[in-house]
Amino acid sequence: MTKEKKNIFYAQSGGVTAVINATACGVIEAARAQRGRIGKVLAGRNGILGALTEDLIDTSREKKSTIAALRHTPSGAFGSCRYKLQSPAENRAEYERLVDVFRAHDIGYFFYNGGGDSADTCLKVSQLSKKMGYPIQAIHIPKTVDNDLPMTDNSPGFGSVAKYVAISVREASLDVVSMARTSTKVFILEVMGRHAGWIAAAGAMASSADSDLPIVILFPEITFDRKRFMATVKRKIEKYGYCSVVVSEGVRSPNGKFLSDQGLRDAFGHAQLGGVAPAVAAMVKQDLGVKYHWAVADYLQRSARHIASKTDVDQAYAVGKAAVDFALKGKSAVMPAISRTSDDPYRWKIVEADLARVANREKMMPRGFISRDGFGITPRCRTYLKPLIKGEDYPPYRDGLPRYASLANHPVPKKLGGSFTVR
Repeated sequence: MTKEKKNIFYAQSGGVTAVINATACGVIEAARAQRGRIGKVLAGRNGILGALTEDLIDTSREKKSTIAALRHTPSGAFGSCRYKLQSPAENRAEYERLVDVFRAHDIGYFFYNGGGDSADTCLKVSQLSKKMGYPIQAIHIPKTVDNDLPMTDNSPGFGSVAKYVAISVREASLDVVSMARTSTKVFILEVMGRHAGWIAAAGAMASSADSDLPIVILFPEITFDRKRFMATVKRKIEKYGYCSVVVSEGVRSPNGKFLSDQGLRDAFGHAQLGGVAPAVAAMVKQDLGVKYHWAVADYLQRSARHIASKTDVDQAYAVGKAAVDFALKGKSAVMPAISRTSDDPYRWKIVEADLARVANREKMMPRGFISRDGFGITPRCRTYLKPLIKGEDYPPYRDGLPRYASLANHPVPKKLGGSFTVR
């Protein structure tokens, strides 16, 4: 292999999505089209851990048809992880290990496909050239269902979750209204969203001019006010006979604590959330005395490839392809971002974002997207969300079930002696 023809290290990080494999497809297919300039795409098994432990996957051994099938396959084909790299000053051994692995496998491009924490990891790797004397082009590829990455109109993965939530709320609401006279009057759906209420906002899209539904949204950006919330739900029940509530896992009480904080922390120090729906349901029962049902979308919302947004799939593929284009142009410490150029008709393009302006930052819901009472969305928000959930991109089916790609994930022979223990 010539000095100019370097391999790509590609890895998936954080919570996976319905379309992250479409991004992988974009990366691999674009790289294969540039075989004269780029070597192989070596995927890290379980994210950055694959680089630290020299557990690499040779994607060149997969058939063209198998890679193409990644476009309609959910989850993370190569495995993901939640692992935070410390600074070089805190743990130089990790960076020395990365350099050893990159050098051993002739890796000159580092593609990390993830959210805000992954952007931080990618930014740190981009500094290897200066700190460790190893040339590496690090490109962060956006992915997050939370839609909280800055410098991009939206994040690949969000549109499909938004579509799933909007459809689920509409269908569940129709179920509830059919039984509301003698049974359930309140349905509560818990969705993801630690600090940003984008996913919860999507639930409001279930109601439209031709399908008026009583929906109340609880945003992380709006402090939970039990009295005001109950009064709103009561009014909805009096008017419609029932009410649907979409609550973000990140909703906070007046004391600033998450209503669903389990007291656990992940590798990045984030609180382990979950269980806000039953907590709110118990309040509804206590204050209003009506029958309720609750559900937690959890992994279902981010893995529902069968109902993915076509806009989301197209954009997920595009950012993967753009990462290869950026690499060939000599870019580093950047992220391919989505720029909206028109709302109606919806148009977008890929632009370059400075990774230093992405890492460790979050994009919250603008107050102008949340209704004045704090329980719904504004027309501006509806205009923003509408094109992101449009279009269907169904996977192929066989015997009533979707057919998803199954990769062999052939390991790359290890070249380094010994082993490396991760924290």
